[in-house]
Amino acid sequence: MQFKQPEIESIMKEFDEPNTLAPTGLFLGGEKYMVIQGEPGAVIRGKKGPGGVCVKKTNQALIFGIYDEPVTPGQCNMIVERLGDYLVEQGI
Repeated sequence: MQFKQPEIESIMKEFDEPNTLAPTGLFLGGEKYMVIQGEPGAVIRGKKGPGGVCVKKTNQALIFGIYDEPVTPGQCNMIVERLGDYLVEQGI
């Protein structure tokens, strides 16, 4: 999946100004995800059919977890967010 610059810019804006993506949806690689619960400034979660996405922001990176069945939203979120928390603890 190839991400486009405007998609990344809209994600970064969501981290700075929560709830900006809810009306339009989250786009990644041209695919549209419905924005669902997250943690303002730290995590964005999206859903599309049986799959979805979790985006975690660290000090220097964005971590993307894109999943589909049989992976559950909880499994994806746990892995992405734990990795992100580890990187934040390392100063990354």
